[in-house]
Amino acid sequence: MPEDTKKLLRNFIIELAVYGVLVVVYFLVVLQSIGDWLTSLYYNNLTVYAILALMLIVVQAVILEKVTAFLIERLGLERLE
Repeated sequence: MPEDTKKLLRNFIIELAVYGVLVVVYFLVVLQSIGDWLTSLYYNNLTVYAILALMLIVVQAVILEKVTAFLIERLGLERLE
């Protein structure tokens, strides 16, 4: 297997593991703390809930990417983009 392919596979597995941990932490901290409020909002104002849910998805994606990039840089791994 070529060296670039090995690095790509290794980095992909590490990033996947980091994303997995961060998503679990996000779920436990954020959704557990505001879950009841989101449920109430869903039943009382569906439009605001939909907008807020989309905003949470975008913010989560941006934060996960920033944290993962920071960790990958700290671990000294190359980003093959």
